[in-house]
Amino acid sequence: MIAIYPGSFDPITLGHLDLIQRGSRLFERVIVAVLRNPNKMPLFSVEQRLDQIRLSTQHLPNVEVDSFDGLTVNYAQMQQAQVLIRGLRAVSDFEVELQMAHTNKTLSTQIETVFLATSNEYSFLSSSVVKEIARFGGSIDHLVPPHIALDIYQCYNQKSPMLNPISTEAMPPLKNMSVEREA
Repeated sequence: MIAIYPGSFDPITLGHLDLIQRGSRLFERVIVAVLRNPNKMPLFSVEQRLDQIRLSTQHLPNVEVDSFDGLTVNYAQMQQAQVLIRGLRAVSDFEVELQMAHTNKTLSTQIETVFLATSNEYSFLSSSVVKEIARFGGSIDHLVPPHIALDIYQCYNQKSPMLNPISTEAMPPLKNMSVEREA
């Protein structure tokens, strides 16, 4: 069975990769399909995103990477796919995704949508969050693969914050301070 995992993936995150890996265990073939959306101003070109995803998924032999424009259902039919994979992080995602799944069903009754719940550690993660953190100089090394973090830092003309991390630990107690107690 062939599954399509569509999205903009600008950039692909560890949350996306978690879903791809899990989907690759469920389906014979998974096509990660980058949508060419003329209404968005992406950080990376479609070609850059395709390369980033290919490098990130090269260890998964049944995962392919492609791009498309137009309706996802039409692309899925062209690929002879039976399933669309969609990730759910929160209830708000479910409302939007369910509406999209019902709409897609009106376009093709042959294609099913399979929802995968995001792993807990990625429940907050989105491409928008990654870009926002990086734009303001924060570390994204724990949110995306290393090669993608470097690409993002280069887009914002920054060095990796991990090279010069900001400490967020509590200050240690001061030495030589005596505390008097009332008896």
